[in-house]
Amino acid sequence: MRNLVAFCIGGLIAVCFCSIVAAQEKKISRDKLPAAVEKTVARESEGATITEFAREIEHGQTFYEASLTINGRRREILMDKLGNVVEVEEAVTFDSLPQPVQEALKKAAGAGTIQTIESLTKKGKLVAYEAHVKHGRKMSEIQIGPNGEKLKPE
Repeated sequence: MRNLVAFCIGGLIAVCFCSIVAAQEKKISRDKLPAAVEKTVARESEGATITEFAREIEHGQTFYEASLTINGRRREILMDKLGNVVEVEEAVTFDSLPQPVQEALKKAAGAGTIQTIESLTKKGKLVAYEAHVKHGRKMSEIQIGPNGEKLKPE
């Protein structure tokens, strides 16, 4: 009986935790963006198709994310409430990467299959490449620095 009670309590805690995490990012419409964010979106989305907007709360701060498609590639732009671009994630091809990054990704992926790769830029500076790797039925994420050094996922 104790095991059943512990199991139920554990399940309830897990459900509550997932609800809290999911509440941290919420899809919104463009008309809900602050004026400064809208101005940045207009500038950054020139020639792109906007697929969605979201409001995120990270470490108590509110951010806005615009998801775009440019020339068939996905791009996500994270902005603060003043419209400053904080982070950009952009889909890249394996062949477009510098040789040391390609080698480091292959090594880190091991027997896994690299599914997608994104460049990660923070405050205008390339800080990492992020790869999603499939190992059988499981997915994992690896980060490699701009010069091929292995990084810990954020």
